[in-house]
Amino acid sequence: MTTPVKALFIDLSGVLYDGKDVIPGALEAMSHARQKGLTLRFVTNTATQSRETILENLATMGFSVEPEELFTAPDAALSYLQAQNLRPYALVHPSIKPMFDAQAEEEPNCVVLGDAREDLNYANLNQAFRYALEHRTLIAIGDNKYFSDGDQLCLDAGPFVRAIAWASDVEPVIMGKPSSAFFNQVVASTDVTAEQCMMIGDDVFGDIEGALNAGLQARLVKTGKYQTGDENRIAPWVKTLKSIAELDKLL
Repeated sequence: MTTPVKALFIDLSGVLYDGKDVIPGALEAMSHARQKGLTLRFVTNTATQSRETILENLATMGFSVEPEELFTAPDAALSYLQAQNLRPYALVHPSIKPMFDAQAEEEPNCVVLGDAREDLNYANLNQAFRYALEHRTLIAIGDNKYFSDGDQLCLDAGPFVRAIAWASDVEPVIMGKPSSAFFNQVVASTDVTAEQCMMIGDDVFGDIEGALNAGLQARLVKTGKYQTGDENRIAPWVKTLKSIAELDKLL
């Protein structure tokens, strides 16, 4: 028997919006979930915007999200650095680099690697490799293979993380989805158990498989980065939704 859902973990890009467009029915779905009294958490590996910008963009689109409801992979990575007293060589997007620069007051003793876009060039990756090889610490902001920019699929940070990890023979510390530690952190922010939480996402591995491995329930939406046949790559009992607009039927 399925455990009743008391908390929803919602991915952002590809689930609530695609590019700059709100996915039809997403606003109504979130409103309905709140009316049902469900605890909502918005979880994202987005590493090209600060949490302040993410919240502003969501508000502009019409979504009402409280700061404490938003969990991002960059925030998790920064918390890890602070807890471990690490100084990063941060190969990340310019929009979030300032948050890591404040932690790197001296010579780096670890690498933080995220979706740095054009900065993911040979010179920077080579530097990241050297620091990872020397200090044996590689922290990844997410481990996604690709993302959708609204028009097409694009390489995410995951392939670059794997390259540095393989070359330096260092096991990366994954901050964000699909890390069970990240999901556990979000669960801990609620007053329910992991079994009572459901992840809704468009990434069959980062969202769905990651959530299942952490003990959550999950549903795959056929929007965003979803590719035909993705549902066949996970457990057959995991149901899919055409989009977040079908959430009301699920609830």
